[in-house]
Amino acid sequence: MNATPIQTAPDDPTTRQAIALAGVFQAAAVVDQLARTGQCDERAWQTLIRATLDTDPTSFEAIYGGHHNNLRLGLGVLNAVAGREQADPGVLRYGFTLLMLMQKLRKQPAMMDTLGERLTRVQDQAEHFDDTHENVIASLGELYQNTISTFRQRIVVQGDPGLLQQRMMPERVRAALLAGIRFALLWHQQGGRRWKLIFQRAAMKKTLDRLN
Repeated sequence: MNATPIQTAPDDPTTRQAIALAGVFQAAAVVDQLARTGQCDERAWQTLIRATLDTDPTSFEAIYGGHHNNLRLGLGVLNAVAGREQADPGVLRYGFTLLMLMQKLRKQPAMMDTLGERLTRVQDQAEHFDDTHENVIASLGELYQNTISTFRQRIVVQGDPGLLQQRMMPERVRAALLAGIRFALLWHQQGGRRWKLIFQRAAMKKTLDRLN
């Protein structure tokens, strides 16, 4: 998984951090939607998968499809967090756990290399089929299971057991979680730190209001 900082980016560091963090919470929200309803916001889903597959983007904006509206679902969650408003506790738990797992991943260079190598192969699949073809999603889900899921701390997804056992549902959930890791890495690359979420909440809220 590419850990090289992106040079071309919109506006300022706080904006880039907000957009990347929105990607993390968008992944969390999609996981929650899948687990509870078996469906999810299609635009949000496609944005996550394409961001995961694009390991060598031409610009910061290219990662999320060129417009922050593609991360509207995640921006909504993040706006609630920054504004101290009520947000779904499950979504928040998934999002903050993804940030912790990203920190663990950064200390595992061999696993980072494995992710990068395997994602290259999945890109070949995506070119043959399409980005969200079930073969591609299955490969992304397997990659998450063989890497991030091996950490002692794992994300336990809660929802409708019947839905979670449906065909391709585990793979879709894991693929979304892998996308969350991708955006968490991007957030860190852009200077995002957990302490900033506490001490720079006001600046984050102003940035989010500007993006609305």
